[in-house]
Amino acid sequence: MAVVPEFWQSVETLHAPVYFAEGATERYAEIGLAGFWMGYTASRSAALGTPSPELVTALFHGFSPARIRRALPDAWSRSVPAEILRTRRSIAHDALAPLLGADDTIEPVARQLTAMLDGADWAGKPLAAAHAALPVPEDPLDRLWHAATVWREYRGDCHVAVLTAAGLGGAAANRLTQAAGLVPPTQQAARGWDDDAWSEGAENLRQRGWLTPEGALTDSGRAARIQLERATDRVCANGLDHQATARALTVTAAISELAKRVSPLVPELSPTGVRPPTG
Repeated sequence: MAVVPEFWQSVETLHAPVYFAEGATERYAEIGLAGFWMGYTASRSAALGTPSPELVTALFHGFSPARIRRALPDAWSRSVPAEILRTRRSIAHDALAPLLGADDTIEPVARQLTAMLDGADWAGKPLAAAHAALPVPEDPLDRLWHAATVWREYRGDCHVAVLTAAGLGGAAANRLTQAAGLVPPTQQAARGWDDDAWSEGAENLRQRGWLTPEGALTDSGRAARIQLERATDRVCANGLDHQATARALTVTAAISELAKRVSPLVPELSPTGVRPPTG
């Protein structure tokens, strides 16, 4: 028994509107953060307190160290983690509320996702563990987003472990996802990689036989991507006890329906590489 991919796709979709919400940059500016990337970097890492750029680079994996250093540690002199986290949750709430409103499934879904936390092994999942340790919000919609965020970061932590075990650095991992057509053509700029690092990432993949000389995905590369995703699913499953797994399977249909309603807020090709559910 294992958690199905639809579950992970749905928690990603419920979490993601915080990155695409209209006016998010301005709201972070109101608390002292300068620009989209400082808001993104500080708000996603503030659950750890005031982490160093080196730590955040390690946790985020797919971003260039230079991109992280543009935001940190400067952000911690401009605002405090508690205020950053409150602003982030408020941005997410305001983005989700018009589409989900007073849906009567929000509270039971949030309750199930939150109850799952007791059945997780947090070893090797630092970003997820940091978010899981935050106070659980009282508002049902906020609780839903909070729990979805924990589970989104949980799979992300597992995926980073799989990628690093496979010897894939951040640039190479992004090049592989781009070649698969899952992220926009602007992925290099979005993740802050310079041309040399981006080319080195592509060369790494070519030497494995995963990219053609022209940069297209080979059959071996396509199979490798599938195996990396399956390995991530196995690592995720190994960290959940039977009760947490059963809860995830039980709640998948309901959370998928909520995610479908939220999907208009998330680009079909987003830098996360996860497409929102449709239908």
